Amino acid sequence: MDQKSNAFLETEPVGALMRKFAAPCVVSLLVAALYNIVDQIFIANAGYLGSYGNAANTVVFPLTVVALAVAVMIGDGCCAFVSISLGAGEKEDAQRSIGSAVTLCAAASLILTAAYFLFCDPLLTLFGGRVNGETFRLSEEYFFYISMGLPFYMFGQALNPIIRSDGSPRFAMLSTLAGAAVNIALDPLFIFGFHWGMMGAAVATVLGQVLTAALAVWYLRHMKAVRLTRDSFRLRGRLLRRFLPLGICSFLSQISLVAAMAAINNMIRKYGAADPVFGQEQYAQIPMAVVGIVMKFFQIVISASVGMAAGCIPIVGYNIGAARKDRARALFTRLLAAEAALGAAALLIAELFPRQLIAVFGAANESAYYTGFAVRAFRIYLCTLIFACVNKATFIYLQSLGKALVSTLLSMVREVVFGVGFALLLPAFFGLDGVLYSMPVSDLLTFVLSAAVIVRTCRALRDRGEGPAASRPAGRE
Repeated sequence: MDQKSNAFLETEPVGALMRKFAAPCVVSLLVAALYNIVDQIFIANAGYLGSYGNAANTVVFPLTVVALAVAVMIGDGCCAFVSISLGAGEKEDAQRSIGSAVTLCAAASLILTAAYFLFCDPLLTLFGGRVNGETFRLSEEYFFYISMGLPFYMFGQALNPIIRSDGSPRFAMLSTLAGAAVNIALDPLFIFGFHWGMMGAAVATVLGQVLTAALAVWYLRHMKAVRLTRDSFRLRGRLLRRFLPLGICSFLSQISLVAAMAAINNMIRKYGAADPVFGQEQYAQIPMAVVGIVMKFFQIVISASVGMAAGCIPIVGYNIGAARKDRARALFTRLLAAEAALGAAALLIAELFPRQLIAVFGAANESAYYTGFAVRAFRIYLCTLIFACVNKATFIYLQSLGKALVSTLLSMVREVVFGVGFALLLPAFFGLDGVLYSMPVSDLLTFVLSAAVIVRTCRALRDRGEGPAASRPAGRE
């Protein structure tokens, strides 16, 4: 196997590489996001589930994000490490790190699945499931079957970036698309045809995840840049210590979202109970259902944002490994411009068409209170989408440079200090609207920090590495 099989990452035009790698990654992450969103759309439009089912989906969603956080920490960290290793010609480390990542992911998924079965009720209560009795009952049903599919879900998500690092972004995209197609096809059959309710939505999702995981297993046997052997799958502490820190930012960006969602769901439950409308039993689930829907739209946008940035990880990592800082800097500039454009387009949609967006999630079957709160939620919660996209891109780009500490600190400040802090603080002054204000305030303040990091990063990449001759270390050709 030619150890320079990925050498095109150092020679092809940066713009072409970004399109080649980022587009499939965006599609993969969007499709992954659609797993839960598609469930929610069909659940919302089933008259026998409605906003109760929507609220139950919102309660369970953070627990699926916990699984995703562990998977992307392993997968994104391994992806960055493999790309840097291949760029530096260290093929053996790349091969063994992939095997270690596969074994670690399998073990972690089984442990998390067992924990979910053991602590089901306390976990659902933690994320606001007891807003009323029907919501809790539906949450239990959905969570049970979703938990059964966690090993397949985590394996597919962890292997996706690893497949991209092997130079196959198209296969990574298609494997995720195949699983999503199964989910979309089976959801209406199970929910409307068989009337399986929340169980039907969950089973459709799990079957799609099984297909994606199976395709990932097939790819492991046909990798291009490395060849895995039985020995590759031994856990090696030396390699885990090197690639896991590179995935910490991805982990924290997801797990801190879980902390923010726990805070938000509980503030909704607390301050919704004090609201003259939503304090009534028949309307108590509406704020949680609506905020869950708004967060799903946000997830779609952020998935595209993360996809563009994560798709660049193999390119940046390889060029940093090959000492081509000039190309890494050019890619950063293009990435930030693309992220700002994405955020602007999404902002226009959220501000101009909130009624149309909420209609997709069964608003026609709900009260005027549901639609009114939803319109307000879309317009307030998502008003800083441009900053949110640029912030995410900055975190991930720093990760691809191997700057795990700075990336992690920025992510922690955004998601924990600001995200959780303002979600707990602002409702004390603004009631339910305070929950909605927490997102824009957090993203605006984080952008101030990100802007300073962006300037410093661009300067550092301009200091050295202005071309092949100037950038290569002594002794390399």
